[in-house]
Amino acid sequence: MNTVATPGVALAVLCAVMVAATAVVYRVARLGSVTGAPGAALRGAAQLTAVALILAAALGQLWSSIAVLVVMFGAAVATSARRAEAGWSALWLTLALGAGLTAVLPAMLLSGVVPLEGVALVPIGGIVLGGTMSATSLAARRALDTIEQRWGEVEAALSLGLSERDARLEVVRATAADALLPGVDQMRTVGLVTLPGAFVGVLVASGSATQAGAVQILVLVGLLLAQSCAVAVTIELIARVKVHRCAAHPAVRR
Repeated sequence: MNTVATPGVALAVLCAVMVAATAVVYRVARLGSVTGAPGAALRGAAQLTAVALILAAALGQLWSSIAVLVVMFGAAVATSARRAEAGWSALWLTLALGAGLTAVLPAMLLSGVVPLEGVALVPIGGIVLGGTMSATSLAARRALDTIEQRWGEVEAALSLGLSERDARLEVVRATAADALLPGVDQMRTVGLVTLPGAFVGVLVASGSATQAGAVQILVLVGLLLAQSCAVAVTIELIARVKVHRCAAHPAVRR
């Protein structure tokens, strides 16, 4: 049976050539440091090698698969917190990521659509968590940036008698909600512009096109719900000044 990207010399050489070509483009077009792409490629290869070895051992047992998912969740929280640039207060984003994941994963498992097995739990959970992390990071960063840039509007709303929560919501809701656009666009264009990872993965694993489509629609619909919940919680946390940048303005310090 034919496979795609079988580990070996040919794969290593091809990847090295593409990374080198990327570095050349960076240099010619002055896109940034020429070492950026090679460095990222080496790091990604090392991480994927480690993850592949860990998953090979972990997916055989349910408890170890859950442990892997917990570690992934911790990494997602750390990433979102760092992207938000809100110091220790960004750890409140744990609630946003948790809301997104718990809105989707239990329903998938309880319905029986996703079997309670590591080989299904980790990939599906990882995809949902990754998309939720991206939406949370973008929503938090954009909302906090907006608070800084439009603080005068917040003060104006406060002077009109709005509560601090409502004043902040008036400013951040629209910009933070933009974090949902990539997921919505992906759903609208799936099959027309892109063939997402879950679809391709099932096909490569010798599944039928019908099976691939079923898995992909499950993942995309799950992502829409998870990201919506996560962004809604993120906006609420920022409106209630749970997540904030202390240096942005004296009035936002807590």
